[in-house]
Amino acid sequence: MAKGSEGGSWSPYLAGGLAGLLAIVSVYATTLVMGKSAYLGTSTTFVRAAGMIENTFAPSHVSSNEYFKKEKVKMDWQFMLVIGIFGGALIGALTGKSFKLESVPPTWSSSFGSSILKRAAWAFLGGVIAMMGARLADGCPSGNGLSGLMQLSASGFLALAMFYGAGVVTAHFLYTGKGGGKKKGGSDDE
Repeated sequence: MAKGSEGGSWSPYLAGGLAGLLAIVSVYATTLVMGKSAYLGTSTTFVRAAGMIENTFAPSHVSSNEYFKKEKVKMDWQFMLVIGIFGGALIGALTGKSFKLESVPPTWSSSFGSSILKRAAWAFLGGVIAMMGARLADGCPSGNGLSGLMQLSASGFLALAMFYGAGVVTAHFLYTGKGGGKKKGGSDDE
């Protein structure tokens, strides 16, 4: 396996090439084999998973919910894709010898302290905000950005540029000490 120079990690060129091949296969499989009009995307899967959990406790609410009438609560190819993303990431980390369990990443710890509870709360809040954005945009970055790029659509290019730009601005805001994080060398008062 072609490895990059950083401690056995995968080459970004190999990983990017494999992701491109996956995109081509997914377009072929979803449009020609399954007859779908949607390409690669994952955000609906998380909503369906929530519906499956809710269906265990309140099936009448799920069956009467307008959103779940439109987006059926089911396990489909997108659900399997999400499972594959986690499995593929694990295989990549294990084969690249970069797998490690950590509750608080060093970058976060150096800016915000080593509190696991604080990290978990902010990660949960970030996930909620990201999911709300994905639902408002009728798709996630992989659906709007990557699938849009595969179709060479102007909206796909714009979406991906906005995702990237917002990520850069957010990271700068959070990790330079201007957004509430402590500056390098600050003390951890957790």
